[in-house]
Amino acid sequence: MVISAIVNIFEIIKKYYPPDSRAYYFLVEHGKSVASKAIELAKRVKHLEPDIDFIQEAAILHDIGIFLTNAKKIDCHGDKPYICHGYLGKELLEKEGYPKHALVCERHVGLGLSLEEIIEQKLPIPKRDMIPLTIEEKIICLADKFFSKSNKDLSAEDTLENIRKGASKFSINQVTRLDAFIKLFGLE
Repeated sequence: MVISAIVNIFEIIKKYYPPDSRAYYFLVEHGKSVASKAIELAKRVKHLEPDIDFIQEAAILHDIGIFLTNAKKIDCHGDKPYICHGYLGKELLEKEGYPKHALVCERHVGLGLSLEEIIEQKLPIPKRDMIPLTIEEKIICLADKFFSKSNKDLSAEDTLENIRKGASKFSINQVTRLDAFIKLFGLE
């Protein structure tokens, strides 16, 4: 995979993750898998003119906030619940001067989270809509669902059936959003 020179994503990552850490490995390898899938999805909607360079960068950076969460299995020892990594990544990338990339961080969690879902589920995150809006945000959000950081093989791709099962555990809104993404990208 060729990474665009527009944003030096690895310099940003190295500010927060020692390159020899397990957390760096999980972040970067997962991000590369997501970026590859995202490019595949972008090709399905060429007519919508998705920004491929941006997709590559943002896909690798989308989980940059994980080190601030308590996820010891992936070597992250922060004090926040894992679900917070999206908005924490947004805050971090905004400080770095990348507001578009920052929005991808916040809007990729689940299949996006509505204000209603956040309130109903009493999620420990800011009370605002965090739904992917741009085509690039939608592409990365969906691509992320195909890969789990809990798999031994971070490049192992999950099935739509399993993704749908996972979404159904959270809310009907998650399934509805997934179905809309599947239709948008012509996956079934």
